[in-house]
Amino acid sequence: MTRRQVRTPHGPARAELHSAPEGRAALLLGHGAGGGIEAPDLVAVTWAARDVGVHVALVEQPYRVAGRRAPAPATQLDAAWLAVAEELGEHWFDGLPLVFGGRSAGARVACRTAREGQAVAVLCLAFPVHPPGRPEKSRHAELDEVDVPTLVVQGDRDPFGRPRAGHLREVVTVPGDHALSADVDGVARAVGEWLDRVLRPLD
Repeated sequence: MTRRQVRTPHGPARAELHSAPEGRAALLLGHGAGGGIEAPDLVAVTWAARDVGVHVALVEQPYRVAGRRAPAPATQLDAAWLAVAEELGEHWFDGLPLVFGGRSAGARVACRTAREGQAVAVLCLAFPVHPPGRPEKSRHAELDEVDVPTLVVQGDRDPFGRPRAGHLREVVTVPGDHALSADVDGVARAVGEWLDRVLRPLD
């Protein structure tokens, strides 16, 4: 495991790099709005990805690196994410296809930046479809705008809602709430199988 600081337009971000023995692709994973890269589902997915030959970069947004708990505005999050993806793509994962992913708010960033960042697939853990109790405030359009293979892993009791499956988008439901900590083995299994399948045509 290697840690690397990356300059972005909104301050330094940090990437924790976990290399697979023979990398076929790289998965960039972002954290939730109020949490960090140590979330149980992110840790489980890191190991699952490495087991199928995918390098992983756990990305800490600049506001977290600076010690702030409140997230930055979406435009800043997206710009910082794209800066990290560009830096790692050029200097660490040179020539490898990139998969964008994250949990909760990090999943939203992955969706919004997938096209500009030329991601080959998107992984969403606990995508927050709407604020709890506010289904009229839907963020489903962010998912619908993704035009590459997408996996959403969602808890069956997630108060942030449940996304719809769609063209190129698979939804896997596991026991638990928004934390996805009740069945991390199930989360890891779903992600590992999906990564192996969607990356096979690129091998």
